[in-house]
Amino acid sequence: MSENSHDDGTGTGGTPATAPAHAPDRRAWVAPLISTVVTLPLGLIALFIGGLTPMACDSCDGAAADRFDASFTTAWTVLWIGLLVALAVLITSWALPHQLRFAARRVGLALAAPATVVVTFVAFMALVDWP
Repeated sequence: MSENSHDDGTGTGGTPATAPAHAPDRRAWVAPLISTVVTLPLGLIALFIGGLTPMACDSCDGAAADRFDASFTTAWTVLWIGLLVALAVLITSWALPHQLRFAARRVGLALAAPATVVVTFVAFMALVDWP
């Protein structure tokens, strides 16, 4: 009899024990839920502030307005792409199979989603050529 087989005493060989890595994770929903509660409001706040940014140059004219508009267009694109990446990371943290072997990946993705929003917002603010 091999090392990995288990005998249940019936002579049929029994069923193999479930490997701990493939065992179901009962708390698989905790990290994605906390990440969702943090990431979605952060993303909405970043989008709101980004949307209000053009008002910073309402009184600008000439070259200052042109520089601001050009930088804002690039920064706005970066903000949207970064927020979409954060949403994809968040969805991936929910979509991982609920097994113990994916727990570290799930927590890592759940932490990466709000971090992506923060990094994206900082990049947006840095890209805008403020008047």
